[in-house]
Parts: sequence; C-alpha cells; structure tokens
Amino acid sequence: MKRTLLAVSLAMALPLAAVQAQTVPTAAPPPASSEGASPDQHADKVKQLGAVDVTAALDQSRNALSPDTGSSQYVIDAKAIAQLPLGDSTPLNKVLLQAPGVVQDSYGGVHVRGDHANLQYRVNGVILPESISGFGQTLDARTIKSIKLLDGALPAQYGLRTAAVVDITTKSGHDLGNGGSVGVTAGSFGTLNPNASVWGNSGNWSGFFTANYMENDAGIENPTDSRKPIHDHTNQVKAFGDITYLIDNQTRLSFLFGLSNNRFDIPNNPNQTPQFGYLDITDFDSAKLNERQRENTRFGLLALQGKLGSTDYQVSVGQRYTSVNFIPDLVGDLMFNGVASNVSRDNRASTLQADFSTPMGDAHTLRYGLYGSFERAGSGNDAWVFPADADGNQTSTTPVNIVDNNRLTAKTWSAYVQDEWSIGEKWTVNYGLRGDWYSLARTESQLSPRVGLIYQATDNTTIHAGYSRYFTPPATEMITTSNIAKFDGTTNAVSNPGNATPLAERSDYFDAGISQNVTPSLTLGLDTYYRKVHRLQDEGQFGAALVYSTFNYQRGHVGGVEFSANYDEGPWSAYFNLSYNRAMGKNVITSQYNFSVEDLAYIADHYIHLDHDQKYTSSGGVSYAFADSTRIGANYVFGTGLRRDGEVPNGDHLPAYFQLDLSVSHDFNFDSTGKLHTQLALINALDRTYELRDGTGIGVGAPQFGPRRGLYLSLQKDF
Repeated sequence: MKRTLLAVSLAMALPLAAVQAQTVPTAAPPPASSEGASPDQHADKVKQLGAVDVTAALDQSRNALSPDTGSSQYVIDAKAIAQLPLGDSTPLNKVLLQAPGVVQDSYGGVHVRGDHANLQYRVNGVILPESISGFGQTLDARTIKSIKLLDGALPAQYGLRTAAVVDITTKSGHDLGNGGSVGVTAGSFGTLNPNASVWGNSGNWSGFFTANYMENDAGIENPTDSRKPIHDHTNQVKAFGDITYLIDNQTRLSFLFGLSNNRFDIPNNPNQTPQFGYLDITDFDSAKLNERQRENTRFGLLALQGKLGSTDYQVSVGQRYTSVNFIPDLVGDLMFNGVASNVSRDNRASTLQADFSTPMGDAHTLRYGLYGSFERAGSGNDAWVFPADADGNQTSTTPVNIVDNNRLTAKTWSAYVQDEWSIGEKWTVNYGLRGDWYSLARTESQLSPRVGLIYQATDNTTIHAGYSRYFTPPATEMITTSNIAKFDGTTNAVSNPGNATPLAERSDYFDAGISQNVTPSLTLGLDTYYRKVHRLQDEGQFGAALVYSTFNYQRGHVGGVEFSANYDEGPWSAYFNLSYNRAMGKNVITSQYNFSVEDLAYIADHYIHLDHDQKYTSSGGVSYAFADSTRIGANYVFGTGLRRDGEVPNGDHLPAYFQLDLSVSHDFNFDSTGKLHTQLALINALDRTYELRDGTGIGVGAPQFGPRRGLYLSLQKDF
C-alpha cells in the first residue's frame, strides 16, 4: 500500500520503493485492475513498449514542474483506495480522511488544518476551477492512480486556494494496456452503484474512460437520529475521460473531461412547529416537505506538455461549468421559515495555465509560470415572502413574490517565479515570489514571498520548515446590498445589512516538521503549523436553501500539530493519524446580514472558535492479506466534535464520535470467465449514533447525523 507521508521535497528520505512510486509513477507495476489481462493483452503492451517508455519519461518531466520543498505531503495510491471498505466506490471526500489534519463535515465537506473548504484540485498538474459548493462529489475514485495532498507552507507555484492542494494523477491507457472493467456495489438504504470503465492504447494514442451511476435513500446526512431518513433519495451520475496523443518523444497532448449530474431530496425533520400562517392554513406536517436540490458540473482541459531543450513545460486551457438549483416546498417553507426561495447559482470559468522548469547548473532549478481565470457567475432568487412590520411580525398570510437576480464577472491573474537551490548534499532551499490579482466587486492584489528549507539530517531523518504569505480571493458567488434591500418590510428582512462585499483573505503561514524512516517499512511524521490571518474567510449555510455564503472575520489565528505513522510490509499494511487544531476568529466585517445583532456584538470584542474547528481528529486503518486472493481490513475515524453554540457563539462542541468500518475481499477465479473480485463492507459496524451538527453555531442551518450501520457488497470484473 502506497500511503506515504512526505515532509520534504527530496525523495531520499523515503525507502527506494516509495521513491519510485513518487517520482516515476509509470515505473511501478500495473495496478491490480489489469492483472486479469489475457495473454493477447500483454502482447499488445509489448508492441507499444516505445510509447510506454515515452509516457514514463514525460511523466517524469511533468513531475519536475512541481517542487515539494517546504510543504507537507501525504500520498494515497489506487492500491490504498482499493483496500478501503468500499474500495473504488469510496467518495473522494472519504478518501481524503486518510490524511492527517482532514476533518469530516456534513454535506460531503472536509476541512484541512482548520480552514473552511479552500481546497485546490489539480488533475495531472492542471488546476481544476472550483465548483459551487454543494453536496455532490465531481471526481470519482475510479479515475485515481494516486492522490498527493499538499498543505502547510506551499511553494510559490501554489496559490489562491491554499488550505491544501489535492493533486490527482489519473489512470492511463498507456499504463493499463487494453481492457476494461464492469461492476456494481449494492446494499443498505437502497444503494445501487453500477460502474464501467474502458482503457486502451494504439500507437501514439491512449485513452481511459469511466462512468458510474449511484442511487440510494441516504443522499444527505439525516437531520434526526433515526435509522432511515425521511425524503432523502439521491440519483447521481459521474463520468471522466482522458484522451492522450504522443506528438513525438518529447511532446504530449492530453484532453481531460468530466461531468457530474446529481439530484438530491432534502431530508425532513418531523414534528416541527410552523412559525407562520399561509392563507387559511395553520398547520403543516414537516415530515412531508418536498425540498430538492440539483447540481451539475462539466469540465474540459486541454494540456500540451513536453520539453524544449532543458526546459520542461505544460500549457493548458480549460473550461468548467457548474450550477446549483434549490427547489423549495412553496407552502411548507413559507410556513416554517417565512420565505420560500427557488435559488439558482451558476458559474462558467475559462482558464489558462502555464508552468515551466529550467535547470540552472547542478545546484539550481528555476520554476516559473502564470495562471488566468475568467468567470461569469449568475445568482437567482425567486422568493415568496410574507409582508411584515418593523419588528418582523407577519402582517398578512398572503405571500408576495420578489425576484432577485444578478450576474457577476470575476477575473484572476497570477504569476510566480521560484528557485530550488541545493546546497551540498544535506540542504535544499526553495525561495520564490508570487503575485495575485483579483477583480470582482472590487480589485485586490498581493505579492507573496515564499521560502522553504530542507535539512537531510541522516539517510532516514529529514527536517523541513517553511514560511508562505497567502492571498485567498472570496468565492465568486455573492449578495449585494441592493439585493438585500428588496426584502425590507417582509419576513425575510435583515436587521443589519452591513458590508455585503466579501474580501480577500491575507495570511502568514509558518510550518515545520520532521519525517523519520524507522525501518524501510515504517515511516513516522510530525508536523506543526501556525497561521496568522487578516480578513479570515469562512462560509456558512444561512437560510433554508442549502448553499453556502462567504463572510469575513477581521482577524483570525489557526494552529495545530499532526502526527502520522505508516507501515507496509508483507501481508500487513496500516496507517494512523492524530491531529490537534485550534481555529479562532474575531469581529465579523462582511455579510453581517447573516447574523443576529447579539452575535455580532459579542464577536466584535471576543475571539470565538470557528464553527468547523475540531480539537482532536484521528483516522487509521489496518489491512491483512491471506495469500493473494483474500484480504480483511478495518478503518476508523474519530473526532472530539465540531462546534455548536453554548453560552457564546460556537462556545461549545458536540460530543466525540467514533466510526468503525470493516471489510473483507476475495478474488474468485473461474476457468471460463477468469477473476471476479468481491468485497463486503460493514460501515459503522458498531452502529454508534453520532451528530456532526446540531443546527446551532455560526452558519449552521440544520442538524446532521453520521451514517448508521450499513452492509454493502461490491462485485468487479476486469476484462
């Protein structure tokens, strides 16, 4: 299992096998999914040996574009994903929980090192523009050859979204040969998840395609502790493709594309009391609400990667479209919330990215590049509300309609230059400068210095430290003061419009750590970090619609410690993570309309915990293989609980939780059809009921509970 902690840029801190997995991805043996290939398929791979060699060399060149110096890294490969209880059916957010410092939240969200979202996704080195926040996952684990999670003091190459970089290397037809796979996962809560993949190569062409369909009756976290949620069906479709053409031995053209189309019923919380009357109706059964949400994402990326003289380069253009539409229950939402909003948000982003790497003698490597993004975003709110007096009391049971639409344009330009300087055999310094310029309702910019230091104390001990200045623009979706004013004199009026324009966050990030190879099979890592923040960004769910809004605290500070252990030898593999985090903010300076006057007054003079702050977080797992055909495994997640309101906003935390997942897999070999992979997973084996959110806290709209016990069977056949 390649589940590897790296605290440095130099691979010499790792065992040789791990070095190969990190720096020469295509030098590793084909993944398990190709082991069932026929003799004819192996013959095809021999014929394409030249193309495979060229692909491996280009992969090495692409790796040279991205330095590792000064940041913390955690690598999860396809084998490690396959050993999770749900295997390749595991959602991407659950895969990331194997890394230290990653905290689970409701609605499929994760938080890294005390940040809300702020993740950057890269596919084969190309930035994938972020989608509008929603429930669904856009990327699928079946596409993944390996994931590298980078956080801490990142080099100048990485910017804008900096809580962590999720760098995904996808599977390739050149690596896998010619073949495919079909399978299905089915089980509790009406789960049905068929999937199909096909891959292959011919001459200089190669391709990898995968698609799957998911439906179940537990699409979003249950707002109650009951075993089965009410009104929680989901239908989800995902697809991904990678078509690659080798122009020559030093040049490759790739087209990556994907889509997701997700439909969710919003689960109901029964026995709630209506707060408003509607015409002549005074009662409404909250268990019969019919709220729904639709989410669509499509993206395409065209990348040219190669070598000019001694300079490695990758230039790409791309476009991503995403939309979210919340459909209310007109009568029910009016009676419970005083507003029924059909909320729609869409965003189309066009991007340009160019990265270069040029060796400068034996001791220096110069890296430089630029990134540009042009976004067109739309926000629509077709709302029904009741007239109200100055105190917010309903004055009529007849609703009125308010239409609130706007279009926004956002532009981003970034450039960086950095030098990786090798000083003797033990020291490496990466220093650089990054510039970011962002324009939406206002224009903001920043020059950000970065420096990272590596000390190779011994062959098995590596120490790193780094500093990064960060600039994080707000999400493109925003509300204007004129939009807010439309609801004056209604049950959706706000008491304090405040400053409706979110601001870019600016922070100073300090990070230091050590990585120790105790044996070739056991690696330990310890990392500590501190972030001092000006205009700290956070997001919350405000109102009935389950979409997020950005706001800023004037000041904030985040700090913590992470420990990680990884073991892989013979039939055994195991990992363990434990992290401590403290994230605080003070004085809300934007989007005050989302808060009560009392909360704003307290936060103005006091630091409070951010709603997603969790003091202690741990994850781990162990796996054992019997011969080559059977494997058993156990994985867990633990947390001391996210924040909830106490005597002050976010002044308390929810009870600690522990979820244990078990699995067993076996490969059956049939003379007529070959190998059939089977995997049985028991999720939340102890059936411990735990609450992720209780509906209180800054920006928390409803309670959400973790999953109840579920049994799932996966069948997978390669061909």
